[in-house]
This record gives sequence, structure tokens and C-alpha cells, in this order.
Amino acid sequence: MRQSFGIPAIPSGTGLFGAIQSVAPTFGIEAIPINVRDADEIKRTLSAFARSGSGGLVVIPSPASFLHRDLIVALAAQFKLPAIYFLRLFVTAGGLISYGPDEVEQYRQAATYVDRILKGEKPADLPVQAPTKYDLVINLKTAKALGIDVPPTLLARADEVIE
Repeated sequence: MRQSFGIPAIPSGTGLFGAIQSVAPTFGIEAIPINVRDADEIKRTLSAFARSGSGGLVVIPSPASFLHRDLIVALAAQFKLPAIYFLRLFVTAGGLISYGPDEVEQYRQAATYVDRILKGEKPADLPVQAPTKYDLVINLKTAKALGIDVPPTLLARADEVIE
């Protein structure tokens, strides 16, 4: 059976969506964009997506998905949709799993840049840095509610497991 994953269709996520869409067929998955501009649209599109059959959500970073995180998490639970998010915050709010940059580490990196600027370096001369540490967070309570058995190997790799 072919699985489908809803991915927010937003301008800031087109690059990430393109990457997901290009590899999805290799795993027998169809990537379907879902609009998340406002609460009503989120309700409509997630409801329609849930009725379409088996699938899950990949929530990509965007101002809209962050702003509506509680609604997205609540609807994913209501419609029994497994979802992966980009920040731990979604999982502590009841989401299933997140894999994303360690926010504390990003603040540390920013602090070193502030220090360098205060010591006289020009901001334009500093290289752009990507996150160097990513966290995997799993919510076992949500997994149980969805009827998902999380493999012990995945639990062992998690940086945090919420019970």
C-alpha cells in the first residue's frame, strides 16, 4: 500500500518540499502539499487529507506552522495522523516525533558571533553557519494513542523520550 504524507505548501518550504518529493517515491511514498496559511484552511485540508486514507504528516518549518502548532498537533491527534515536526516544542505539546536543530546549540553559536562582532569583526565577514547538532524527540504517550509501537532501536537513538 502506498503511504502519503502531507507537507505544508508554503513559499518558505518549497526547497525542503522539493527534496522530500524527490526521494519519496524511493520509499513508496507520495508527498502531497497541504496549505497551512490560516486556522480554517488547516482544519479543512487536514480533515480532507485524513479522509483520503492512510498517511502521515511532515510539518516543515514556517511561520504559519509555528504559529498554528497547537492546532496542527491537536488535529493530527484527532485524525490519528502520525506526524514528524521540526522542533521539540511540537512534541512536548503532544506531537509524535521531532527531528530538528538543537535550539540551545544555535543560541550558543549566535553568542559566539555576537562576541566576535563586539570584538570588532564585521558581520558581513562572518560565514553563514548551519546547525551542527540535531535532536530526535519521541512522545511515547502519543505513539500509544496512535497505536504505534516504536522500535527499541529508534528509542535508543532518541535524544529525549517523553513518557
